[in-house]
Amino acid sequence: MLEILPTKFSEVRLVRPSVYADARGYFKETYREPRYAELGIAGPFVQDNVSLSRKGVLRGMHYDLRMAKLVQCLAGRVYDVFVDMREGSPTYRCWDGAELTGENHRQLFIPAGFAHGFYTRSDEAIVMYKQTALYDPAYERAVSWRDPQIAIDWQLDGEPVLSAKDAAL
Repeated sequence: MLEILPTKFSEVRLVRPSVYADARGYFKETYREPRYAELGIAGPFVQDNVSLSRKGVLRGMHYDLRMAKLVQCLAGRVYDVFVDMREGSPTYRCWDGAELTGENHRQLFIPAGFAHGFYTRSDEAIVMYKQTALYDPAYERAVSWRDPQIAIDWQLDGEPVLSAKDAAL
């Protein structure tokens, strides 16, 4: 059974999947097309990615107007942020965030047109995301993680570690 938790955006889905735990550990389904489609999370998903980030790493804010993502933290803890970048939307340039951890098992469905990024709060974090379009740098867009008009409260613990590309935004 999947549970949807609220976010500021009706299009964004914060999903809590069923987790079956016992003395051995746990088992969970991370995606089953018919169940997710019933919740408005439709693919097809065509590319999966995994990142490992150290504490203090901030990745983002990237988007592609063709691409939706289903994001989850497999190990560790991140503060995951999404921003509506759809021009003409009543929530254009508004943001929200959610804590994703290997322990809470939550997933975020981030629709096309939303920028996405995360800040690593644990010593390491492994983040996996499914995409509805293949990565193509010709379609990639980005907005600065510290854009003053968006004013994301990252809840930083010191200066974040950024890629050269993200630092230049």
